[in-house]
Amino acid sequence: MIEWFRRVVGFVDDSDRVVQRWVVDLPPSEADQMIKRLTRSANHSLVWFAIAAVLAARAGVTRRGALRGVLAILGASITANGVLKPLLPRRRPPDEGMPRVRSLRRRPTSSSFPSGHAASAAAFATAVALESPRAGLVIAPVAAAVAYSRVHVGVHWTSDVLAGAAVGASSALLTRRWWPVRSSDEATARPLDRVPELPDGAGLVVAVNPLSGDPGFDPTDGIRKAFPAATVVAVRRDRDLVEDLEQLLAEGGVHALGVAGGDGTVAAVVAVANRHGLPLVLVPAGTLNHFARDVGVYDLQEAVDASGAGEAVAVDLGTVRVHGGVHADGAEGDGETVRQFLNTASLGCYSDLVRLRERWQHRMGKWPAFALALVTVLHRATPVELTLDGVRHSVWILFVGNGPYHPRGMVPAWRPRLDSGLLDVRWLRADLRFSRLRAFCALAFAALAHSRVYGQREVVRLSVQLTEPGLLATDGEVVDRADLFTFEVASRPVPVYRRDEDNPRWANRDRPHQPW
Repeated sequence: MIEWFRRVVGFVDDSDRVVQRWVVDLPPSEADQMIKRLTRSANHSLVWFAIAAVLAARAGVTRRGALRGVLAILGASITANGVLKPLLPRRRPPDEGMPRVRSLRRRPTSSSFPSGHAASAAAFATAVALESPRAGLVIAPVAAAVAYSRVHVGVHWTSDVLAGAAVGASSALLTRRWWPVRSSDEATARPLDRVPELPDGAGLVVAVNPLSGDPGFDPTDGIRKAFPAATVVAVRRDRDLVEDLEQLLAEGGVHALGVAGGDGTVAAVVAVANRHGLPLVLVPAGTLNHFARDVGVYDLQEAVDASGAGEAVAVDLGTVRVHGGVHADGAEGDGETVRQFLNTASLGCYSDLVRLRERWQHRMGKWPAFALALVTVLHRATPVELTLDGVRHSVWILFVGNGPYHPRGMVPAWRPRLDSGLLDVRWLRADLRFSRLRAFCALAFAALAHSRVYGQREVVRLSVQLTEPGLLATDGEVVDRADLFTFEVASRPVPVYRRDEDNPRWANRDRPHQPW
């Protein structure tokens, strides 16, 4: 074994010297100065931070790629410069024979193995490619050039660069344990054959909330032009949207309901559509558009295409029966109130967690914002005593997802399927010693699924009895205070128009990049 190791080391050393002699023998050229400037620009990862600032200027996958890249650089730098260089000291290539035009004025004096520049370059390029393959293809040649530049200017052996690149790529891939990469750009759902075709929006009533999304943009005119035959209802503070829709439905001739707004507006319209058995035309016009992103509707044109062609999928709707209690507006509950939720329902401090995440995720991405919000909320939370289907629990948070969320055993991030007929129930226990600290540590080491403080199961129906009345939040908004709740999936899914990308008629249509 020792002899084999010596042979490998000898082979690597001989290969390094062969490449080094080849580089030394290269004739001087104008490229030498460009390569020297490039390698200096990568000192302390400055070039990568500059590129990250450019990528972060646009919300969506590029911003997430920039943040993931910076995190990957941090991990790669600590590993390469803080751990491996002190443990594996190695002399740098000799300066003799290297043309002066190619040599650096200030040669580094730290261990040659591994290359920190190559580690940072590979970390950033790989991390960006995980979120945005197109951006990764653009950055990869720059990263490769930086890595090669360390050999060209004579401060690293080739094996140093290859080892550094391996460290960097591994650091980028390791970020997925704490910050999962979404594996698909839309959730799967059962296609529906029998939904009305709505050419130009004929038979369609669209509710538009101009207060959702960008405060400087009103989508109403664009929706009127896109659906010239539709009836457009503007959401107003002084009117009840549900009453307006019910009145139009009573007049007849309505084949589908549409909505353009945030998830709160979408939830109100979906409840009406489900009650009347009507399909839904979904136009993403809110700030975050969680539901539209999961469904896979990215812009107004997709809504026009799908509704005109009669293409739709079945989407589950979560329901919660609130027994008595007090509504969010302060009115006393009378008997039983049924609430619908598109994405999530929760008890405990989850609603506060969602609010903090949404406040921060524009700057740092959804997963890092969720992790930071979880730590912040748990620090000041108080336990909730409740019974889940007859079993007593003390919890910090109870999360109920409309369908199984991924990743499993971690903070929920996305849904791979929209018609599973199941509820995703997760909670953090408060009855264990040092439960908050254990939750923090499990989150930090990406080991939440293996911690006793974490519980999860998938059910068709869930009964929750609180010892004291608590706040219920649906889709991040507090709606009721009560002590008894029953969660289940609605018996009838909601048909939602979504363009079938396998249809040849859409072959030449560009699909937007996933924006989350």
